[in-house]
Amino acid sequence: MSDDGPSSASTSRDPRDLDTSRTPYQLPFPKEAAAEIVVSATIPEDERVWVPQMEHVWFRPLCLNIVQGYWVNLLRVRKAGVLSRHRHPAPVHGFVLRGSWHYLEHDWVAREGSYVFEPPGETHTLVVPEDVSEMITLFHITGAMIYVDPYGKQTGYEDVFTKIEMCRAHYAKNGLGVDFLDQFIR
Repeated sequence: MSDDGPSSASTSRDPRDLDTSRTPYQLPFPKEAAAEIVVSATIPEDERVWVPQMEHVWFRPLCLNIVQGYWVNLLRVRKAGVLSRHRHPAPVHGFVLRGSWHYLEHDWVAREGSYVFEPPGETHTLVVPEDVSEMITLFHITGAMIYVDPYGKQTGYEDVFTKIEMCRAHYAKNGLGVDFLDQFIR
């Protein structure tokens, strides 16, 4: 045996020593796992994607989860004033993309770039200030929005299923078709 260099046994590399940081996951995904949703143009150029909710108010669905009972959407408002008074029995997360808004019941203002967490049990009145021509906020809403009068009497509600109904009706009328929505339902 020569001492000229390392033997072939010492030059073989242990596979655990290889850099695998850029190797994709090698095992199969669970067959029951739902497909991911990737929306490349969250603020769409096609106005037909925006679903009218009331005059000067639209939403754009991103995820409508019928198993866990939540929805993620963009809310777009192009008017100043009171939008709605509502109660949340479950948590809500919001991220302001454009404009600003506040609740009559609180002294803070959610501005572009703001993140808002609304705990379960919160009841509030959403207001868009006079100097805001367009407000767009991403909301993740779990459970329902229960619309109420100033004294807590229920006047209406929305949940993931009413959102789906609104979307399907709108997309059927505007040429996108009822199946357009399927890409956002999990």
